Amino acid sequence: MSNLPKRIIKESERLISDPVPGITAVPHEDNLRYFDVTIQGPDQSPYEGGVFELELYLPDDYPNHWSPALQIRTILLSVQALLAAPNPNDPLANDVAEEWLQNETAAIETAKQWTSLHAQPKPAVAED
Repeated sequence: MSNLPKRIIKESERLISDPVPGITAVPHEDNLRYFDVTIQGPDQSPYEGGVFELELYLPDDYPNHWSPALQIRTILLSVQALLAAPNPNDPLANDVAEEWLQNETAAIETAKQWTSLHAQPKPAVAED
């Protein structure tokens, strides 16, 4: 861990000691710039009950060329906030945003279906 910037070490330690509700972020042992992340779908959203698995990679320019206000924690909170309140005016996928803008009810139903199909919690594995 010694070759990592102190900021990454401190942020990683904080994520473990003071986790964000509904979010887990675990750094890879072999590369502490990679994190396995899970975000629970926010209550009263189309994603409620879902568990979304992500990979987060901190590029080599992090944190040197990043605002001190933009931390790992705030990045993850921003993703969680997008699940709670999707913004079709700033889309990653134009076709999904277009559906959301044209027929929000249908888009919400699609989001619920996809959450049910693709973002269900993994069954617990029994330990012997």
